Amino acid sequence: MSTLHAIIIAIIEGITEFLPISSTGHMAIASAIMGDHGAFVELFEIVIQFGAILSVVVLYWRKFFDFKKISFYIKLIIAIIPALVFGALFKKHIDEMLEKPMIIAVIMLLGGIVLLFVDKWFQKPAIDSEDSITIK
Repeated sequence: MSTLHAIIIAIIEGITEFLPISSTGHMAIASAIMGDHGAFVELFEIVIQFGAILSVVVLYWRKFFDFKKISFYIKLIIAIIPALVFGALFKKHIDEMLEKPMIIAVIMLLGGIVLLFVDKWFQKPAIDSEDSITIK
């Protein structure tokens, strides 16, 4: 991995992390286009994503570390459970798909289309604050 490739991947991560698009997918496609493969590139992408996630925690530290509202943490843990179960059940298949840029591109395109429809369907949200989110 060259310095230029590292800078390009870092810029892609920085731009896409805060948008409702897949930063992982965009980095994987960019790495494939640049011909970068291997354990070092994967580790670099993981570390750079950890830094981006850490920046979100730093930005919202008051929200994350407000232990007066334990319901926030309960809701957060419950919301993560389906992703953990899905990831554990399909880890092998997910890893195989993340190695194929064409599959990543198709999934991101289909996901974008779904997001467009969901955005149209829910123009008047029923939930307008965290407190109105139930555990169910």
